[in-house]
Amino acid sequence: MVDQVSPALARRISLAAQGFGRRAPAAPGTRQLAGVVDRLGLLQIDSVNVFERSHYLPAFSRVGGYERDLLDRMAWGRRGRLVEYWAHQAAFIPRELWPLFEFRRTEYLRKGTAESGGWLREHRDLAAWLRAELAEHGPMRASEIEHDANERRGPWWGWSDAKRTLEWMFLTGEVVCVERRRFERVYALPEQALEPHLLDHGPAEPDAVRVLVERAAAALGIATSADLADYWRMSQAQVRPAIADLVDAGDLLPVEVPGWGNGGRPAPAWVHRDARRPRRIEGVALLSPFDPVVWFRPRTERIFDFHYRIEIYTPEPQRRFGYYSLPVLVDDRVVARVDLKSDRKPGVLRVQSAWAEPGAPDDLAERLVPVLREAAAWQGLDDVLVAGRGDLSPAISSALGGSGAGSAAAATASQRRGA
Repeated sequence: MVDQVSPALARRISLAAQGFGRRAPAAPGTRQLAGVVDRLGLLQIDSVNVFERSHYLPAFSRVGGYERDLLDRMAWGRRGRLVEYWAHQAAFIPRELWPLFEFRRTEYLRKGTAESGGWLREHRDLAAWLRAELAEHGPMRASEIEHDANERRGPWWGWSDAKRTLEWMFLTGEVVCVERRRFERVYALPEQALEPHLLDHGPAEPDAVRVLVERAAAALGIATSADLADYWRMSQAQVRPAIADLVDAGDLLPVEVPGWGNGGRPAPAWVHRDARRPRRIEGVALLSPFDPVVWFRPRTERIFDFHYRIEIYTPEPQRRFGYYSLPVLVDDRVVARVDLKSDRKPGVLRVQSAWAEPGAPDDLAERLVPVLREAAAWQGLDDVLVAGRGDLSPAISSALGGSGAGSAAAATASQRRGA
């Protein structure tokens, strides 16, 4: 008989698997950051830094204010513990996961060398030249090695043929990214950046997918096949055999969650064998738009009844909640969103807008303010200023002391998270 899990317990299982509900360390260090990365399996990268770049935020959400240089040292350089690859979107992953994505690199190679329209096939001489340049000179940015004009081809930026070829080679694994300078990738040959044992052939695709699905299940705690497929951006057809194998091995336990489905029938779901089933989750956290808790929007709506869309690419007159609106997690519910901007010249964290969800707790502002102050202190900012837009803004302003400003130094990790 399939076990039934209530929607409330499913929320708590998912959040516990993601590392919430734990007491934050007084001084988060490398060990705590490594724990976050190992638990999640990846940190999605995004270029927007109006508040902070997305890959820094999941650790802040889970362990509090940490030295960002610690994560940089984990992510960058030839001796880093992470490597960048197209794992969900562009993301940092632990280096030991690199071989598992050989099937994806092989598929990109097939597309890139296709007889019709294959970019690498049509630019094989340029690819050979780029490999020779990196072999001779070591890791470099595209701007340091390209000789073609960087022709503008779109509304955001333009790529020269050299840059586009390097990006294809990054997807196929012919080059890797060892760091970013001003967010521009620094490319290297794999043998210049990765340990020799990582350069061996990876496992066969079914074996790699099975490991990745198990990692996704552990990170999600409880999930549907769509959830498990999205974690590493695979298809449901790819993950179904892996799910069956993991069920047979006892790693995944079939469950039903009322409301998780269409037409009144619960969708098939699975709990990871090691998933905690906490009786409660306590704490407050700001979530990146690219945090695994909310990045798969159908799952976000199913678990939290929270409709969320990032509005970066929405014209300003059409934005409802703000340019970089962050979901606010309070205990086991997403109950608000705040649009934040780190205004570094005057040294203030600006709450551009703040909105409460229906049914948000009465003490939401009082519980959120310590997190905003801690976020400001983490960013090296002195104050929190509320612009006033949004139905939650007046309460936040009042909780800050009525003036719309508050000392960032007053924040402590113990104020914002429970055990």
